[in-house]
Amino acid sequence: MNILRRFLHRPGWLRLQLPAATLIALLQRTPVVRLLSLAGEAADGASSGYVLRATVATVAALGAVHTLAGATTYTLQSTASSPDTVTVNTAVNPIGFTVTNTINTGSWKIGGQLPPGMKFTALEGGNTLTGPGTLDATTAGMSDGWGGMIGGNAQTTPLLSGTPSVPGTYAINLTAYEYGALGGLQSPMYTFTVVVTAAVTAPTFTQQPASQTVTAGSPVTFTVVVSDTSATLQWMKNSSPIANATGASYTIASAQSTDAGTYTVQATNAGGMTTSQPATLVVDPQVVAPVFTIQPAAQTVVTGATVVFNAAATGATSYQWMLNGGPISGATAARLVVFNPGAGAVGTYTVVATNSAGSLTSAPAALTLSNATDIGRLINLSVNTNAGPKNVVTIGFFTGGAGTSGSQSLLLRGMGPSLAKFNVPNVLADSAITVFSGTSAIASDDNWGTNQAAVSAADAATGAFSPSSPTSLDAALVAAFAAGGYTMQLSGNGTTDGQALAECYDATPAGTYTLATPRLTNLSCLTNLAAGTTLTAGFVIGGSTSRTVLVRASGPALINFGVTGTMVDPQLKLFNSADAIISANAGWGGDPQITQATQQVNAFTLTNPDSTDSVVLVTLPHGDYTAQTNSVSGGGGNVLIEVYEVP
Repeated sequence: MNILRRFLHRPGWLRLQLPAATLIALLQRTPVVRLLSLAGEAADGASSGYVLRATVATVAALGAVHTLAGATTYTLQSTASSPDTVTVNTAVNPIGFTVTNTINTGSWKIGGQLPPGMKFTALEGGNTLTGPGTLDATTAGMSDGWGGMIGGNAQTTPLLSGTPSVPGTYAINLTAYEYGALGGLQSPMYTFTVVVTAAVTAPTFTQQPASQTVTAGSPVTFTVVVSDTSATLQWMKNSSPIANATGASYTIASAQSTDAGTYTVQATNAGGMTTSQPATLVVDPQVVAPVFTIQPAAQTVVTGATVVFNAAATGATSYQWMLNGGPISGATAARLVVFNPGAGAVGTYTVVATNSAGSLTSAPAALTLSNATDIGRLINLSVNTNAGPKNVVTIGFFTGGAGTSGSQSLLLRGMGPSLAKFNVPNVLADSAITVFSGTSAIASDDNWGTNQAAVSAADAATGAFSPSSPTSLDAALVAAFAAGGYTMQLSGNGTTDGQALAECYDATPAGTYTLATPRLTNLSCLTNLAAGTTLTAGFVIGGSTSRTVLVRASGPALINFGVTGTMVDPQLKLFNSADAIISANAGWGGDPQITQATQQVNAFTLTNPDSTDSVVLVTLPHGDYTAQTNSVSGGGGNVLIEVYEVP
């Protein structure tokens, strides 16, 4: 056996009387190599061998070294510096200890206080300590025949490990001994400090942000309270971070519609990140006092004739009609209908529109009753649409009226070619009309020139425009019609449809009308509209007083009469001669005033309040008016437009 091996395995070598220089040289012969070898031997059989071996290897590589308590010969070496800071409930990396400037460290005296949950384990054999005591892993060997010992274990390497459970500062005292059972030479007592800190957990919210509904322009503040005041905060809108929004509160000085959405805040610390509950911001449009877009108009009607005052105000949530400054009981809609007005109804009408921002009173509208005999009445219907052999357009008219007798002279026209002089494109080249009473044809015309004298006279009397020439292929006739209902069909000769005008005029000679003279009480037109097109119907109120009319655009309601391919959502707009909209509707909504007026004029009943059939009820002074209907969604289909005199 070589001399180095003998010395490494002879625990009695320190008894030799060697010179001091030789002793020092022996004490400094690479104790790290021996420590590493022992670590490998002990770790091979342990379940945690890999971690422990790596720890001791770190010690062997000199790891973190510190000198304590005035040691002059021995130095404590460990894989972590003192004090070592660890966290409650978090497993620590094992800390290995040894002493340099000695070959053997046979046992250790552990004093002070170990953190609860931590222990010392001897790398060689697994002996453990959970508190002060002796850590000894040495085992007996046998004589090597040279006065020394072989086999067994003469080394104890302590490892501090575990999961600390109680915060605090713990001072652990370590004293190394040359032999087992705290025998032989001993090192100074070293102190190793472990600081156990409270576990860091992700922040929690003790106050969550609250949802809010505000009016546009109002300030908004979201606020949270976080358990960890040192946590980093970041406000989010619809899951995206808001720039510079990192405080406990987030304020919007003047909320607008674009600010509406879902707000959260993220709180982050060393323990993790927590997201608050979502808070919804709803921004309502700013409420302003109502503004009238339609003012009630003054009306003059004959005694007993229904009169309607219409008004509309943006933002209004309620209406109250007034007569001569006093409220009218139950008159709380935008429309006021006065049935059978007498002397008590005469006066000045206003309506007060109200919302949460205030009230506004309309302009005054006077109601005057007249005894005139030249009463307001329907005197013309003109329908402009696509017509011809492929699309026959039907207009209906009813002549008569309560208290009338005899027949009424009417001018009926189907104008196609003559529209070209008004720069109308794609006109119907050759028009034809046929008049029916029930299902019987009672009159017709193909070329107006055959009735030139009568038609020209009626054109002049009614104000109708003249055909472009006596030979134009327009159709027109003049005839007397007894009280009752009639239809006129406008078609065409040839194979091509085109733009055409179907017209019905009251041809009663001027100045001859009396209360007994029949008049037009209903005008209508049924046609099939192509998608994206509009049906335009013009009508004229004649006479010296106003007349209340019911105007309807029906699509879904026609299904009840076997009409197929109806327009699903007709809307209706009524214009005056200045092309200003005076009334509009897109779904009648079961209006009881509409139902009552429908019964008065004997029109077919709209039975479904949710249908998209559209209706307007309005009183009109004499003049020219236009009703237009088309599809809200841009579709097409069969549609019926009607104008009724309301008695």
